[in-house]
Amino acid sequence: MADISAKTVKELRTKTGAGMMDCKKALKESEGDIDKAVEWLRQKGISSADKKSGRVAAEGQVGQYIHTGGRVGVLVEVNCETDFVARGDEFQEIVRNVAMQIAACPNVEYVSTEEIPKDFVAKETEIEMGREDLASKPENIRSKIVEGRIAKRLKELSLLDQPYVRDQNITVADYVKQGVAKLGENIQVRRFVRFVLGEGIEKKEEDFAAEVAAQTGQDKPQPSFTAEEMGFSD
Repeated sequence: MADISAKTVKELRTKTGAGMMDCKKALKESEGDIDKAVEWLRQKGISSADKKSGRVAAEGQVGQYIHTGGRVGVLVEVNCETDFVARGDEFQEIVRNVAMQIAACPNVEYVSTEEIPKDFVAKETEIEMGREDLASKPENIRSKIVEGRIAKRLKELSLLDQPYVRDQNITVADYVKQGVAKLGENIQVRRFVRFVLGEGIEKKEEDFAAEVAAQTGQDKPQPSFTAEEMGFSD
């Protein structure tokens, strides 16, 4: 029988929200394999986070995070089941941490992979299938490689699949499940928007010195000193 460490039990509890004794039993039944232990708990109906995930979460909070300097801002809606939990410090901390996570992940566009439009997935699949590095491979092998690449790409766009910034050993989904287990309510990240200062604005590059010179009929003025003379040498 596999030796079950306290770290492994803790990891399983984080993923499922199940009790310590149930996690130990699941790991023993699965010979220490966490993925199999998760399946075992789900089959037994023990995974508390999964059981709560089907409950209606209509309360919650819209949280915000403005990064230092005011160049990046985030609004995120996180839902729970009751107003009592929504007003609590622990839930509000979850909202703040999720908002900070979004600010730290510029490539994230969706809450989960399930939200990614099918037409986007189809287009990405078409692009990958046409790549030159796969041209010589058999059709079945090429399909498996593309499937793996697409799965990786979709996870890169998904908030819940990102490594949690405060603990790289778990994902954001795992962190939310920790909150479910701790607060005893279903918690869902519903939607978010990320603002980047100046994003989407086409900046016009203007050469004011050249403009002045053109208006006065003179050549573009040159600096009075070289970089070396001013002490800016490499």
